[in-house]
Order: sequence, then structure tokens, then C-alpha cells
Amino acid sequence: MGKKTKLNLNHLKAINAYPHVDQFKSIISNYLDLNEVAKNWITSQEKVNSDKSLRFFKTHNMLGNLNGYPFTNGKNTLGTIHIVRDPRNVITSVKNHYNFSSIEEAKNFILNDKQILTLSEQEKRKFIEKDTKYPLPQIIGSWGTHYKSWKKMKFNYLLTKYEDLIENPREEFNKIAMFIGNLIKLNFNKDQINTAINLSSFEKLEAMEKEHGFIESSINYEGKKNKFFNLGPKNNWKNILDKNISEEINKKFELEMKELGYLK
Repeated sequence: MGKKTKLNLNHLKAINAYPHVDQFKSIISNYLDLNEVAKNWITSQEKVNSDKSLRFFKTHNMLGNLNGYPFTNGKNTLGTIHIVRDPRNVITSVKNHYNFSSIEEAKNFILNDKQILTLSEQEKRKFIEKDTKYPLPQIIGSWGTHYKSWKKMKFNYLLTKYEDLIENPREEFNKIAMFIGNLIKLNFNKDQINTAINLSSFEKLEAMEKEHGFIESSINYEGKKNKFFNLGPKNNWKNILDKNISEEINKKFELEMKELGYLK
């Protein structure tokens, strides 16, 4: 990865998305068919893990099954770091990333218990026409169903709140470092943790995106890239959301939000 000072967002490619085309090559024929993808979740993971190497993956998929096919199992997943965020602040990120025309549309997205994540027509052109790698369809459900699904992980599970990462980065990064270290029998020193914290500030990430770009930036209807690191600290639902929308979210996810401390 080179020297610390030369790190940029492109190095995040080292953490692959799942499910992804690469993991399903020679297994399925239609990469955009959710049923075919789900049927081969375990097969693809067994293929990836066949060399017994340790890998990190990121996913938006729920933990569960489709038509009896489980998303993962104990033989293929060593551990899970689950990051959650106040759904009222997820709204603006969703609106920006998926090019929704209104907050209302973004709200409906996170309220939909049967929400499927797949490529938009703009994204299909971005990836497929350029013959580049692209993510496959994922079942994400609503904010609440997604949270509850991963909370059922029965082994090696760490829940991390986005807000805690912002407000108490040292404490949260230490928890994550200890969690990973215990799994892979590796100790992270103070300098490594401090470097990770410094490189993860919104200002640093925003500057990296501006200078080097970011593959995960979505494409808008004009064919231009949206900023991935968009509002940052300015993303405060209290200043953005209509009262009726925030109250609808509170009502829909009341139990989950109280459990996480987002509601009293």
C-alpha cells in the first residue's frame, strides 16, 4: 500500500464488496438475477474461501435467507462488524447516492421492508459498458429489518454506531482493533490505530475523493459523479427533515431506535 502519507481511497479496493461478479464467475450466468445469486451465496463463499486465506468483505445484504438459501454460515464467515447509523441521517445519504428527487422518495426507500439493492440504469452503463467489475443485487430490507437481521448473528459479532465513531473515535477504533486482533491473532499498536483515526476524518476523506476520485461515487442523471463524502458533519436531520417525515421514521422504527439510543 505504500507509505502512510500516500494512502488514498483507491486502496479501499483491498476490501471487496460481496456479492460481486468476481466471486460468482463460472458459477452463474446472469449476474443481475437475484434468485440465481441467492441460490449460490454459499457456493461462491466456499469458492472464495477454498485457499483458506483471510479476507475482509463489505456488504449491504441482510443476514437471512431467500427461498431457503442462507446468505452465509459459520463455515464461511469468521466474524462481523456491523455499523449502524441513525435512520433520520441515513435519509440524506440515500437521497444523494441513489439520485432520488426528494427526501420523501429516500424515506420510502429506507422504510421498505422488501427493499432490493440493484444497479440503476446509469450504474449499469457505468460498469457494464466499460466492462468493469460491479456489485450484484442485494436484499437490504428496511433500515429496521436490516439492523435486526444482523443482530441475530450468533458468533463473533461487533455492533458499532456511526455516531460513536464520530464522537469517540479512539474508543471505538480500539474496540474494532481488539475485535479483529482477537479473531486473527494480531495486535495493533497505538501508532497504527492513531493513523487509522487520522486518515478516516471526513476532511481527509473528502480531500482524497476530490484529488483521486472514488469508485463508489454514484452517477447522476447528467452522467456526472455525485460526491460520495457529501454533507459530513452538516448531515443533521434536525435541520433537514420535515417534522412529519422524522415522526414517521420514529414511529416505524421506534423499538430499534430506542434500543440503540436514538430515541428516549
